[in-house]
Amino acid sequence: MTPTRSLLGCVLLAACIGAAQANDLDEVNRLNRAGHPDAALTLADRLLAQNPKDARLRFAKANVLADLGRSPEAIALLQGLNEDYPELAEPYNNLASLYAAGGDYARARAALEEALRVNPGYAAARENLGDVYAMLAAQAYAEALRLEPRNTGVPPKLALVRQLAKPASPPAPRAPG
Repeated sequence: MTPTRSLLGCVLLAACIGAAQANDLDEVNRLNRAGHPDAALTLADRLLAQNPKDARLRFAKANVLADLGRSPEAIALLQGLNEDYPELAEPYNNLASLYAAGGDYARARAALEEALRVNPGYAAARENLGDVYAMLAAQAYAEALRLEPRNTGVPPKLALVRQLAKPASPPAPRAPG
């Protein structure tokens, strides 16, 4: 075999492997969206056993875990992604969503600020940061009202930020890359 044919064969093999991995990832996401998170998790675990550093599969698994209500595991997986791939903004954003869902708005804010440091144009993270700020404002106004119940200026502000901070569904997961 000539060197050119050998190189071409390697390129085609790499392309086929990449396409197979993309199909596997698509299947994990499809199963999860179709309401089969247990099957999605089983497939993700099998695939990750073969390729434990695959960021997109790890991200998809974290989303499945979150959908299953297994937030501590999803948080641990996203934190690992942030350590291994600090240049990806999406895991920070999803980590922030889990922190916020648990009421830890300070950690959510820090994760979103990191997502925006990595990708200043990440609109979903910027919107989520606004939501977190609204929740922090609601907490601050509620505490101010508790400390000074006769302060008539606080209740309208508290009502306004509570209206702004009504829980919304988290953004659709985005595959890192």
